Order: sequence, then C-alpha cells, then structure tokens
Amino acid sequence: MSFQSAPEIVSNHVCELGEGPVWDEVNQCILWLDITKGEIHKYNINTNLHTFFKVGEMVGCIAPKESDGFIAGLENGIAFIDIEKNAIQHIVNPEEGLGNRFNDGKCDAAGRFWVGTMALSEEESKGNLYVMETDLSVKKKIENVTISNGIAWNMDNTIMYYINTPTNYVFAFDYNAETGDIENQRVVIDLTHETGSADGMTIDEEGMLWIAFYGGWRVGRYNPTTGDLLQQINLPAENVTCCTFGGVELNDLYITTASKGMSEEALKRQPDAGKLFVVKNVGVKGMNAKKFKG
Repeated sequence: MSFQSAPEIVSNHVCELGEGPVWDEVNQCILWLDITKGEIHKYNINTNLHTFFKVGEMVGCIAPKESDGFIAGLENGIAFIDIEKNAIQHIVNPEEGLGNRFNDGKCDAAGRFWVGTMALSEEESKGNLYVMETDLSVKKKIENVTISNGIAWNMDNTIMYYINTPTNYVFAFDYNAETGDIENQRVVIDLTHETGSADGMTIDEEGMLWIAFYGGWRVGRYNPTTGDLLQQINLPAENVTCCTFGGVELNDLYITTASKGMSEEALKRQPDAGKLFVVKNVGVKGMNAKKFKG
C-alpha cells in the first residue's frame, strides 16, 4: 500500500507550522506557509531560488487571484496580498474579538474563497467555515468547528469535501456551484481508528482524496465513495500537515510538515520535520488551484 518513490526534500528551510502549499503553474513555483511565523515561502523549481515574504501576522492559507497576487486567511481576517509589490490589503474580519484565527481555505470553480477559522487556544467548537463571494460579501456556512481544515471539490462540482480535524471524519456535502449552497452533510471517510489526525487535503483528477495526517507520519490516498485507502506515502516527519499537486505535468505531490511543539529529543530523531517535501510522479495528476474572481 506504500508508494515506491521516496519523498525528496525541496528546501532545507524548517518551518514551525508548514502548511497550505499552492502550485503556481505560470511561474513554475511552489508556495507554502509557516502559519505561526506569518511567512509565505516560494521556491522556483527551475532556478532553485527560495524566497519568503513576512506577512506580519499568522497566515492560515493563500489562494491565487485572477488578477495579481493572492487572497489570504490571516490571524486578523481576510486580505489581499501581493508579495511582488510587498502589499497587504485587509478586507474584512468576521470574527474580530473572538480569539480566533483563519486556517485552511481554497477557491471553488466559481471563484469564491472558502476559508475556515479555529480558536487560537484550539478550544473546541469555536471556529466556523465562511465563504467570501466575488463581490467581497461574506457568509457563514458551517458553525461550531474546532479546527477547520482540508477542503476540496469533485470534478463536476457537485460535492464538497471538508475536514474538521478533531472529528477524524471527511465530510461530504451536496454542492451547488452556481449558488455556493451546501446541504446533506454526511461522513464519507471514517479515519477515527487511524494514527494521527486528518489535516490538509487535495483531490486528484480521478476524484480520489489525498489526506495529510498530523501525528501520523504519512499522506494517504482514499476513495471517497468506498472509504478505502488506496495508496500511502510515508514521511520522515511525524506531523504532516497538507499536500498539493504541482510540477510541469501536475503529477508531483508537494507535502508540508511541522516542527512546532516538538521536544529537542524528537527534533534530533526527526531532523527534517518542518521541511517541504515532494514525491515525484505519484501516478496520477491533480489540478491547478482555482482562482479568486473578485
């Protein structure tokens, strides 16, 4: 069940909480975040140039915009970020004063930005999942979330998949791309007996879900119709946080990890914890990130 190709280290940079990888197909770059340090990292696979941008607050996720730059979920709300122009434009914070921060998020096929929150204290049921429409209006979609995480849509945009990490379930919703409505919440993958907690997630062109396991040393490929584990990538880091497809053919899997909260002894045993990895040619392709149309 394990995948044969070994994970390679992309960059020796160690993140505290590496997360949110995004492939930039135009510039052939992989971007990823260090949430707690508030950094956006960028690595060009052709030039091997690694640069980073300091946001000035925690950054939970970024998604590309149709125009230049990114939309981002930050510690203090939703913002536009242009790392080339060194510009941050805060838009709105629907959770001001709640002691929450934004965490994982992505854009859907209609160009909306779906982004969730969690308590800075990680207290249960304090977070929510929001959608920012292309007119910059914000709607709350799911309440009482503990750690809002992985999100993905199937090929024909009729199903949205979602992870609220401590449940260790992958939920599915019937999804209407035209209106952004979600309904009929159900569990499609039960991971409650697995080692580690379901964290970030991506989907491949065959409709299979790739899930990173925090505390689980791995990424697993699952069939959301049957719930079966199809493929597994083992990592030399315990806390695996997220994954996305990239590379020229979109068949390389980039995987982020974390070193946050680890003891000196654990860090000695896991010197690569917090680094960005890639597994070349996993045998299936992903899709380019959907862009925000606002």
